Amino acid sequence: MANQSHVEILDKGIDFWNKWRQNNPYIIPDLSGEEFVAEDFTGVDFSNANLCETDLRKAQMPRANLKKSIIRDAHLNEANLAEADLSGAELYCSWLNYANLCGANLNNADLTCSDLSDADLTNAKIKGADLYWSRLVRTKLNGANLSNSRIFGVSAWKVVTNENTMQRDLIITQPGERVITVDDLEMAQFIYLLLNNRNIRRVIDAVTSKVVLILGRFSDTRKPVLDAIKNELRNLNYLPILFDFERSKNRDLAETVSTLAHMARFIIADITDAKSICAELELIVPQLLSVPVIPLILDSDYEFGLFERIRRFDSVLEPYRYENQTQLINFFEEKVVNPAKEKADDLNRDLHKIRNSSV
Repeated sequence: MANQSHVEILDKGIDFWNKWRQNNPYIIPDLSGEEFVAEDFTGVDFSNANLCETDLRKAQMPRANLKKSIIRDAHLNEANLAEADLSGAELYCSWLNYANLCGANLNNADLTCSDLSDADLTNAKIKGADLYWSRLVRTKLNGANLSNSRIFGVSAWKVVTNENTMQRDLIITQPGERVITVDDLEMAQFIYLLLNNRNIRRVIDAVTSKVVLILGRFSDTRKPVLDAIKNELRNLNYLPILFDFERSKNRDLAETVSTLAHMARFIIADITDAKSICAELELIVPQLLSVPVIPLILDSDYEFGLFERIRRFDSVLEPYRYENQTQLINFFEEKVVNPAKEKADDLNRDLHKIRNSSV
């Protein structure tokens, strides 16, 4: 609970409060648990203060002095803390989502388990901070300096950075472990997994040898066939990735498919009634000469002219024509999977020879 005499002093205005702080440097203000929603605390001196469990949502605190303050379990959602000094502050389990922390000083602050989702930390100083288990979802870090921060357990998704963001020597290990540092926040989770997960070899093996990309259209007639292919691949111990061309019409389509294809052992492309797939394959295949593509087409359908330009590449197998879904599944391993596997092995051997000859 807050010290009510301290609350009453604060009620007399920021100038009065700041002067009282100057005259009583050894008193530690206790404002814990108080509600200060949307209050104007511009330039306030809250250094070393106890602000645990305070409600400071939408509070105006630009240039505030919060150095070494204790702000545990506090609500600072949408607060304006631009250019505030929060160095050495304890912000454990605090909510800072949508907060304005532009130019703020958070050096050596404890942000363990804090929520910084959608917060703006442009040009903020966050050197040596504890960010253990904190949330950085869509957090703006343009020009911010996170060097030497401890980031074990951070949830970093769609973080916004630029060339001025400093991410040197981020510590990805937890206390008590041998220190390992990386220079990229979003890569940190992967690097830690790579070093510590016992199943990482299985994961890498799955990515490089078990993933099969299935390209097709999710129309009423084609979706059941694609689902049957996916289930059959699972039965053969593959990891199918099913991609719908019809629903993904943005300009990054080719890049997305290319990224997925680079992870695949081979690609199965259902070109039945799918002119768009032929067009996209024409863009993708020349960039993926080491990834086999086996086209499937219903025997009653015809090949689009675009496909002729794709067939000239060695990575593209002869299309497998089938009369119906039952026939496709009955001969799936023999006519689709085995030829694709053999072609993948051939392409990898050729690539290995080229690499060795260039050494």
